Amino acid sequence: MALPSTYADRNCSLARSLEIVGERWTLLIVRDAFFGIRRFGDFATQLGIPRAVLTTRLRFLVQEGVLDHTDGEYVLTAKGIGLWPVMRAMMAWGDEHYSPGGDKRTFRHEADGGRLDGASRCSVCGEVVPPADVTIEPGPGYDPDTANADPVSASLTTPHRLLEPLS
Repeated sequence: MALPSTYADRNCSLARSLEIVGERWTLLIVRDAFFGIRRFGDFATQLGIPRAVLTTRLRFLVQEGVLDHTDGEYVLTAKGIGLWPVMRAMMAWGDEHYSPGGDKRTFRHEADGGRLDGASRCSVCGEVVPPADVTIEPGPGYDPDTANADPVSASLTTPHRLLEPLS
């Protein structure tokens, strides 16, 4: 039996969530917004996404209240930031199953430097750390040879806080 093309009318929260974030590019855009990317051109460069697809996805995320678009920048809203536990868990799952060299990115609690697990729990204080208090840096599985040679990619290789714009 084929799946319907939309799930908005289904009585299932997972199906309805997939209507918003279930498309591949959408999750990568949201990931990069957490990492500090805010400008259309920087998303396009970092993701290698066709500009027409990026335009459509960004417009949709703004319409759904996941991103806000102000002064040429796309910033996660509270609704978008609410996706952090899902994003973090998926990154941890991907590292565990598809990154033999270790985590691609290391997430740390800004307050005490503790490493965060897949549920964003700090190894030092035991707190579940919100994204605004998380520092990201390349992990042991990060391969700099696979990174783009552009200023955005270079900024992503330096430790910085989530949600803060890349310089």
